[in-house]
Amino acid sequence: DLKAQTVQSEETRGHLQAAHERVMAVATVQEQLQPTEFGALIEVRNYLTRLVESLVASMIMDGQPVTVRVEAQDGELTSAQAVSMGLIATELMINALKHAFPGGAAGTIVVGFQSGEGVWRLTVSDDGVGIRSTVDAPVRIGLGTSLVEALTRQLGGRVMTTAGSPGTIVSVTVPWGARASDAGDGLERALDGGK
Repeated sequence: DLKAQTVQSEETRGHLQAAHERVMAVATVQEQLQPTEFGALIEVRNYLTRLVESLVASMIMDGQPVTVRVEAQDGELTSAQAVSMGLIATELMINALKHAFPGGAAGTIVVGFQSGEGVWRLTVSDDGVGIRSTVDAPVRIGLGTSLVEALTRQLGGRVMTTAGSPGTIVSVTVPWGARASDAGDGLERALDGGK
């Protein structure tokens, strides 16, 4: 935070803030899984609830009129899958907080988990301004989107972004039989531009 305050360039300050958020996100995900052995099964509802509570405490400023809630069915994931899912949920929450509620607008973010029909699905939805689709504005893929896509590929799943009414819904769908590779590999690939 001290470095971000002394930097003059708004763009550089934004990059430092984004890097800080990602480091804190990784720390939060690891903290929620601290006593867990690698490969152990994680109860998703409890994990997501603790993760979201921790993120809300660190990311939503006092007086910011944004509510975040978890709507998760029962289910278990391996610790490797849970790490990837937690990082994806964190990136999607960061994105919603940055873009869905401009000018301090009020709103709600819902982090969901459903399972059935051979798949599990993580959703992060908001009731904010929604996806802007202007012809003149080029689509810019940021680091957060690249991370979500890389981590989802690592899980053997797919990402779908749709317009809500209002807001945006991002769904990550993963077959139950898919095996997660090391979360670090997905992060490294994302940071290398998805190579």
